[in-house]
Amino acid sequence: MSTGRIHSIQSLGTLDGPGVRFVAFLQGCPLRCACCHNPDTWAADAGTEYSAEEIVSRMLRFREYFGAEGGITLSGGEPLLQADFAAEVFERCHENGINTCLDSSGAIWNAGVERLLRHTDRVLLDVKYTSDDMYRRYVGCGIDRPLHFLRELNERRIPTTIRQVIIPTLNDDAASIEVLKEILHPYSCVDGVELLPFRKLCETKYESMKLTFPLAHLPEPSSETMEQLKKLLGN
Repeated sequence: MSTGRIHSIQSLGTLDGPGVRFVAFLQGCPLRCACCHNPDTWAADAGTEYSAEEIVSRMLRFREYFGAEGGITLSGGEPLLQADFAAEVFERCHENGINTCLDSSGAIWNAGVERLLRHTDRVLLDVKYTSDDMYRRYVGCGIDRPLHFLRELNERRIPTTIRQVIIPTLNDDAASIEVLKEILHPYSCVDGVELLPFRKLCETKYESMKLTFPLAHLPEPSSETMEQLKKLLGN
């Protein structure tokens, strides 16, 4: 029986996949995204240990609220870092008829991830920037990793929602959105794109952990900018 480390649990979430969802935020992340809101999820040896059975049992208490579209979402941190544990959770969810959703950066690929995707109904995939240089500078890996993951999702025909945080001066212009559209065009599995505004509420968390928030000097995007970019995207 697999065990995993969990940072926190949200019993009834509405922002992490379709419908109402039980959301487990897994501990540990190999990336160091400059806009990360949860640096307390980075350390792989922190959090609380749970068995897959414990997570599913806890989730099933809320199934009456899920309706036709809801279910469970595994987020992070980076759930691919604990792929075998996540796979067992999703397998048990499918045994109970529960819809499964994976929220990921797509930065890891191995046999455990392949197993996990066999029991994944939807993926929320971050495509944080549209160039390899930006990825290496502000994420900590190359853009090839999420794009490889996206190709695998496409081959498996797993419905995918792309997410991108809009950060002023980094990816908040029309050219960046046009490149994003070009990148995503070949992938029929992508049925939605969400542009999310960069926020700095996490600064107090960085301060409490004695860390420097790398993007503290940048402003948050205006609602007008967000609307303009969404129109360019076709949303």
